[in-house]
Amino acid sequence: MLKQLKNIPWRLLGSITLVLIGVVGVVMLMGLVRKKDASQTCTALQIFVEGKETFIDQADITAIIQNQFGQVIGRQLQDIPLHKIEKALTALPYVSQAGIYVDIDGAMRVTVQQRAILLRVINRVGQEFYVDTEGKKIPTTLKYVPHTIVANGNIRESFGKPLQPVESQVVDDLATIVRHINQSELWSNQVVQLYVNDNGDIELVPRVGDQDLILGNAENLDDKLRRFEIFYQKILPRVGTEAYSKVNVKYADQIICERYGDWFIDSLQMKMNKL
Repeated sequence: MLKQLKNIPWRLLGSITLVLIGVVGVVMLMGLVRKKDASQTCTALQIFVEGKETFIDQADITAIIQNQFGQVIGRQLQDIPLHKIEKALTALPYVSQAGIYVDIDGAMRVTVQQRAILLRVINRVGQEFYVDTEGKKIPTTLKYVPHTIVANGNIRESFGKPLQPVESQVVDDLATIVRHINQSELWSNQVVQLYVNDNGDIELVPRVGDQDLILGNAENLDDKLRRFEIFYQKILPRVGTEAYSKVNVKYADQIICERYGDWFIDSLQMKMNKL
């Protein structure tokens, strides 16, 4: 009998027993937590609005929740439609993401991420809308005007419903150009506006200088902007700031300069390895 008892793996049995006790304890604890959660009330509503824009604020989010879903503080958590509230906030045109969770003290925490605006468009009939960094159209509002580049002129695309994607090639090109400009300290300081002329060419409106800088479209942007830099660094110092009214780099390997007061055009055929 003693020999048989010695052969029993007491350590293994002890470990198994401890595991079983732990599992039972966890199950009982989860049951108590579920019971508490079912009866717990919302003790506070905490709202966090993130992003550099200020289209909406905490008061706006609070009003939306209360108007659509009623007062949440004092209600049982199980009666608050958290998923529906999150879905309603995400549907707002100025919101890219929304998340809701409740902490152990019953506080309901709402986090809202605002959309980042890339460009403001004023089309040819004066209708305005924003384009965000995801290429979606956002309505303007008098409450907040973001600091961003404005594009106007011969732009046919209009605004229909919020969050529709950009449809036309010209507005897509405008957005591409702004993304490129924003990555350059030089051009983000120099370009204050984009303009689409009657020929459908995109022009840069500079902060310094009166020349019309004709870019054309968004193709080969690095090369085109480099040719504008050559104009500013090597050509303008020689001829003076009042020599040319237009500078055109839409054609490959050329800087075409149109003089003020006449139709004379200077065309510089560039050898890229020499400039």
